Amino acid sequence: MERVTSQPIARPEGPADGGHFGSWAADNLPPLYPDRAPWGTAQPLRAWQQEALTQYFETEPRDFLAAATPGAGKTTFALRLASELLRRGTVRRITVVAPTEHLKQQWADAAHKAGIRLDPDFANADGDYPRQYHGVVVTYAQVAARASVHERITTSAPSLIILDEVHHAGDALSWGDAVLEAFGPATRRLSLTGTPFRSDTSPIPFVEYVRDERGVRLSQTDYAYGYEHALRDGVVRPVLFMAYAGTMQWRTSMGDEMKATLGHGDTKDITNGAWRTALDPGGEWIQQVLRSADVRLTHVRQAVPDAGGLVIATDQAQARQYAQLLRGISGEEPTVVLSDDPGGSERIEAFSKGTQRWMVAVRMVSEGVDVPRLAVGVYATSSATPLFFAQVIGRFVRSRHRGEVATVFLPSVPPLLTLAAELERQRDHALDREQPDDQLLDDDLMAAAEQGDKDDREPAPFTWEPLESSATFDRVLFGDAEFGQLVEPATEEEMDFIGIPGILDAEEISDLLKRRHARQAARIRDRPPSQEAPEPLYRNMREERQLLNSLVAIVAKRRGEAHALVHAEARRVCGGPPVAQASMQQLRDRIHYLRRLVDRR
Repeated sequence: MERVTSQPIARPEGPADGGHFGSWAADNLPPLYPDRAPWGTAQPLRAWQQEALTQYFETEPRDFLAAATPGAGKTTFALRLASELLRRGTVRRITVVAPTEHLKQQWADAAHKAGIRLDPDFANADGDYPRQYHGVVVTYAQVAARASVHERITTSAPSLIILDEVHHAGDALSWGDAVLEAFGPATRRLSLTGTPFRSDTSPIPFVEYVRDERGVRLSQTDYAYGYEHALRDGVVRPVLFMAYAGTMQWRTSMGDEMKATLGHGDTKDITNGAWRTALDPGGEWIQQVLRSADVRLTHVRQAVPDAGGLVIATDQAQARQYAQLLRGISGEEPTVVLSDDPGGSERIEAFSKGTQRWMVAVRMVSEGVDVPRLAVGVYATSSATPLFFAQVIGRFVRSRHRGEVATVFLPSVPPLLTLAAELERQRDHALDREQPDDQLLDDDLMAAAEQGDKDDREPAPFTWEPLESSATFDRVLFGDAEFGQLVEPATEEEMDFIGIPGILDAEEISDLLKRRHARQAARIRDRPPSQEAPEPLYRNMREERQLLNSLVAIVAKRRGEAHALVHAEARRVCGGPPVAQASMQQLRDRIHYLRRLVDRR
């Protein structure tokens, strides 16, 4: 039988002069533990942290939701608030709920600096924690496993509950129910988030929702400090997005060979196929992008010697293959962190404190993990929800010194380009949707689509297979502006942008990008016209027919009809002879018609 300690934890006395709880340690906690305060933040608290604390203590609400961009210092704000509530005697116990095991240690270390003792090793079987601690750090999964244990701790004394990245409480219905059960009786609850809220409509515990003028229920944030504001304050780094296009070729599960240009306004199915082909470790696209990213990292390290890079992969197999590619490109063994790797936390910590060039991970480094020296990233995954995208980019925006610049390489596909352009947009969580968000792709949804529908009349005769890929530099996105144009990799035109210094402020970056854009355009304009002979007509016609046949196959599969019937419909609507005798324009008219049918899904 588990032992439950019935006596409430003893609260250490505050300083004799009535000062802040935890005395000097709490007052001097750096704004971004464990690093020293970045340039421009000499005061113990940043302006937003002080403003949020002032707002909180004006009303001292039971529930308070603070949304602050990654790297802004949410941990410092939360611990300062906690220490003040302890000092006043408002609460006597603290429970911090974190998304992952790795973050439990980080919270405990940060709390120690603030004079607050938290136990990150608490297990549900313990029943309670030793009297020398002020509280515990647990995970959402841990709470869901034994909500009753955490409810007893919560009710044993006035308690403050800190819900880190609170949107995780909605990851599963059982998790949300457990959080409500365990922490419903709490004296105070502080909810924190650093990213846009969930893409689904699962309600988040202890978050208030209010209907807007359209009747959509939106989450209400008590204090918000977004990326745009933090960038103006010099609290976070500006981010350059390097987008790469290219030509992709793959075989569908129906055996059709497809060819498409990454980033063109194709149907969702074609965009998915081109995107997945680009990320194939055996293809030239990802290999070229990794080479360009490594060149960029070399330039950044001239000004920031310990700067590191991070590749976010779709799955473990691709992560290992990307690591092999980087080993050959950089001449150095990358750190590989996998989601189910028991030694992952230690490897992340060692990388954070070291000077290695590259780390490759799946999802473990997508949220909450602090590696402040990360300056270059490769977004090599097909997840494109606002939540996941913001979590990944949040790994690169933490500022240590004035002028540090972050650079993220990504495929030139509309969903990612839209998210990059809207990085500064503040989002609320909506419980109601006017229409499905069809433009947001996700790894899990794409995997399900590859398996096919259960009601399909026939199993797919082939396995989806990437065949060939190539990369071209497309553009640079900075804020809401775009610079550059399509050029071949490893050329002067690409180096105009990859070679931008690693230490610049946002205004200097904008001015330099404008100059480089003008120089590149002039160089391309003055270049002699290419002497390469155009492709023979039969090759272009063949590619158009292949694309037409692939679209026919998609429509036929959805309808459960024969391919010949779909071909006949396209011919009837658009006119012209059979496919074998159709002109280029007639083929393109039918392709356009079928694309509209596919997009209506």
